[in-house]
Amino acid sequence: MKKTKLNNVVVLDKKVLKAIAEGETVKVDNRKNNPGRPVNKKSARYKRLAKQAFYADVNSKFVSGNAFKLKNQASEYHYTKNADGKGGALFNGIGSYVCNINYIGRTKVQGFTYVLDKCVNVEINLKEVQFVS
Repeated sequence: MKKTKLNNVVVLDKKVLKAIAEGETVKVDNRKNNPGRPVNKKSARYKRLAKQAFYADVNSKFVSGNAFKLKNQASEYHYTKNADGKGGALFNGIGSYVCNINYIGRTKVQGFTYVLDKCVNVEINLKEVQFVS
């Protein structure tokens, strides 16, 4: 009978086995959240993911109704959904109606309003919006 030595064997005690049985995630190899290599923050993938996270954050702030300012303007605006959930309206800081919103994209919001019985299209670029804290 030959004995072989196993290198990567982890011995589990009672406490760890009970935690695994209860559904908890237990790291048994003493690693933290380390993938094993440093993050390259200059890579194209990292930049793309950061840009996507920024767009998602700006979009969620707009849809949730946070107050914002447009670039080079002093007045504040906020978005309010319609009761049926389709579209919404844009209001200024004192609560006056500005325009209807009929499309909310990832980086662009489109709407319309009527001025002197003519429909005027409104387009807001969410990249240039500054949210008020």
